[in-house]
Amino acid sequence: MPQFLSNKRLIFLLIGVILLVALISWTLSDRDKVSLPEQIIKDTVGLGQNIVAKPAGYVTGLINSVDDLLNTYDENKRLKSRLEEFGTLQAEVNELEVENKKLQKLLDKKTDLRVYDPIQANVIARNPDQWEEKLILNEGSSNGVKNNMAVLTSEGLVGKVVQTTPYTSEVELLSTNNTNYRVSATVSSKGKEARGLIEGYDAKRGELMLKRIDSKLKIKKGDKVTTSGLGGIFPKGILIGEVTKVTTDDFGLTKLAYVKPAADFQMIDHVVIAKRQAIQVDGSDGDATNKNLSSEGNDK
Repeated sequence: MPQFLSNKRLIFLLIGVILLVALISWTLSDRDKVSLPEQIIKDTVGLGQNIVAKPAGYVTGLINSVDDLLNTYDENKRLKSRLEEFGTLQAEVNELEVENKKLQKLLDKKTDLRVYDPIQANVIARNPDQWEEKLILNEGSSNGVKNNMAVLTSEGLVGKVVQTTPYTSEVELLSTNNTNYRVSATVSSKGKEARGLIEGYDAKRGELMLKRIDSKLKIKKGDKVTTSGLGGIFPKGILIGEVTKVTTDDFGLTKLAYVKPAADFQMIDHVVIAKRQAIQVDGSDGDATNKNLSSEGNDK
């Protein structure tokens, strides 16, 4: 009897192995339909994979979105920097085109209105009540800083020195409410230029006002505005901003242009003070130049 039971177990084991091999062969064979057990197993596994995959996909997508956002931010900063450099370069090119034409007619030009010695300075204080008007620098008269020296950033002109101590200086920004603050400026467009005076700041628009432009001269939106160098304070060719709108003054005799500043007056931490060389005037041009000197700034 024990031997029979042992043989019986062996027979059942062989039959089980045969059935298992047949089932495996049948499962691996090409079939159009899936058996019910396979459906249950596959659906259960698929549901589990779906439950796990959705949160994982969401987290992966979120990480990719944050990474894309950071890359977009960095790329935007680089493009903005290049646009600012392009604006400055375009203004310089326009100025050089105009100056080149004049030099071809006037070969005995003696004074370069662009020349100045730079003095590096940092902003150390700003009064909250005069945030849009003044700032304090860490360089003063002991380093050669004097009243009426132009102050600029890498983006463009920001203002001028109005007060000095041995180790500090106070700068009045172009966005000041001082109605006597004037800057002699030039608008360059396609090899031609028009002159006017920066007088006033429109706080609502956040833009400077360029006044006293000859009504016969053509200027348009997008033209670059730079310092003319004729006022005796600001060197020539420093970028002020870009024309956004052109209209006429209250009397309709001259044009008025709104200028978007190239420099950001809100975010200023490092500046350059322009120590300009003295300008010599003689002959019949003296009266005209002296007239321009008195029209720029409020110190003359």
